[in-house]
Amino acid sequence: MSHEYRDRIYIRKDIILKLSEHGELNQTNLLSYCGLNLMKHKDILESLERKGFIKKIETPWGNKKVIKYSVTEKGRKFCEMVLEPYEEIFPRGEKKDHEEDVPRSEKRDQEQS
Repeated sequence: MSHEYRDRIYIRKDIILKLSEHGELNQTNLLSYCGLNLMKHKDILESLERKGFIKKIETPWGNKKVIKYSVTEKGRKFCEMVLEPYEEIFPRGEKKDHEEDVPRSEKRDQEQS
């Protein structure tokens, strides 16, 4: 299974879109659906919450707590006004500018050496 690098802006968009799609998700499902790791990406969730784009709800469950997230209206508008236009301008998986400038024959030569 290959893991491609994903810019943080696309991670933010994926989180907001998944929450918009499902309404409310517990932390485990949200991270799983977005292909994220809690240890690596917790700061993104906390940042989105601090800025008011998502809402965190903690519900007691026995001696533990269930953490759920939902998107706010501010988060929906942010996605529509900023994240979606950004992805239209800079689509995911698009080659970097310098990669497009190198002719295929040069790429082959670089790969063989």
